[in-house]
Amino acid sequence: MIMWALAASSCKAFSTFSRRSPSLIRSFATTTNSEEEEITPIAADDTSICNLEAEVLEKLKSPFLRVMRDRGFLHQCTGISNLDDKLMEEGATSAYLGFDATADSLHVGSLLQIMILRHWQKSGNRPVVLIGGATSKVGDPTGKDESRVLLTDEIIKKNTDGISQVFQKFLTFEGKDDENKSDTDAIMVNNDDWLGKLNYLDFLREYGTQFSINRMMSFESVKQRLTREAPFSFLEFNYMILQAYDFLELYRRYNAVLQLGGSDQWGNMVSGIELGRKCEGTQLFALTAPLITTSDGKKMGKTAGGAMWLNADRLSEYDYWQFWRNTSDEDVIRFLKLFTELPMDKINELEELTGADINSAKVVLADEATTLLHGKECLEKIHQTTQNMFAGAGESTKGLPRMILTGDDLEGGFGILDAFVQLKLATSKKEARRLIQGGGAKLEGDKINDERLKLTSEDFEGGRTEIILRAGKKRAGVVEFQQ
Repeated sequence: MIMWALAASSCKAFSTFSRRSPSLIRSFATTTNSEEEEITPIAADDTSICNLEAEVLEKLKSPFLRVMRDRGFLHQCTGISNLDDKLMEEGATSAYLGFDATADSLHVGSLLQIMILRHWQKSGNRPVVLIGGATSKVGDPTGKDESRVLLTDEIIKKNTDGISQVFQKFLTFEGKDDENKSDTDAIMVNNDDWLGKLNYLDFLREYGTQFSINRMMSFESVKQRLTREAPFSFLEFNYMILQAYDFLELYRRYNAVLQLGGSDQWGNMVSGIELGRKCEGTQLFALTAPLITTSDGKKMGKTAGGAMWLNADRLSEYDYWQFWRNTSDEDVIRFLKLFTELPMDKINELEELTGADINSAKVVLADEATTLLHGKECLEKIHQTTQNMFAGAGESTKGLPRMILTGDDLEGGFGILDAFVQLKLATSKKEARRLIQGGGAKLEGDKINDERLKLTSEDFEGGRTEIILRAGKKRAGVVEFQQ
């Protein structure tokens, strides 16, 4: 449901941000009194409006919106002054963010949204995590050149179980003990609970009149898809209606008045606000974060080695730490603001570093981001492994990804290409083959020249139980032999 990449750099202070990047702050007029009135986007290049909005943003009072502003999360927001007042005047307020179950793990590309939910809860509010068990059966067309592959119920169930794990690391959920419950406890819900029970004709009659095809066709995500060669199916076209209905249903069930998301979801989010106004006469809100790319224009969370998964069974703690450690000089301060909870004054100190000293800021980023996901306990093992790898000590391999081979596996030999893929040092045999041809693959420090090489019992003679494979200078894995 949610894909994004980075569009703007962070600045030392919001006043600088508002002067340098007015186009990133979009103002939207909201009304709640008349069904005929709609939320109308105000032109981003209208500098007088943007300057006025920038003044409003400088005067924000609620802790959540101030964090969103100061750390670079804020991109678009409806009725931001009204939302600011609401957060200051009322107690714990509910907001939701949706995640479709398109894979069995989320990756770093989803981390920005998870951090927003975390800040929301730490500001004294209640996060509602929406798992798109039903919308995953349709497939979000946003930003796609062609229709998504339709998933079976079994795959969606497996993916739902997989992606649900990570939220426990970042949010505090409702406990079973009533004495320990809090108004800010997060809840996790699945839209299949209501979308899966809808009667098609009843739904069309009750809600179909609330959606204008003319308006839906004006959404940027729809226009982009219609210009491409692949057909835009009626199934996918319904996705925005279902997402809008989710907002209405979550308001009715949990009093969720704010939807959070990436800026690519803006049209769908606005549709949900309008549906809430028309059906319930209430003012709902939407807030989006910018699309995030790295400074070289690459999509956040994707590398040459594949996706940076958040589940430990898909990506080791060591590889996750290395991903952040390898951040470019241009991105490190920006990512410290977005992906860690390091205080802003400390980040501002790190921003003064230059030259090789910037590497210490990258280690801080890697440590802080890894601690949030995997816990602080794994850092000692990761640091020791890193020190040994680069110092040539070689005593500890505990933090490296690992695979196990038995005598049966080695009988006849185990292909070196398979080993690189299984250790996730390469995403495919083709990539492993290119790695060998480029001279980047090593076995115990020796360059591998033959892609047909096989590991045999001879590689573990003399009581040896482990051998290390390397992909480039910074990635390694262990092949362990067990009798």
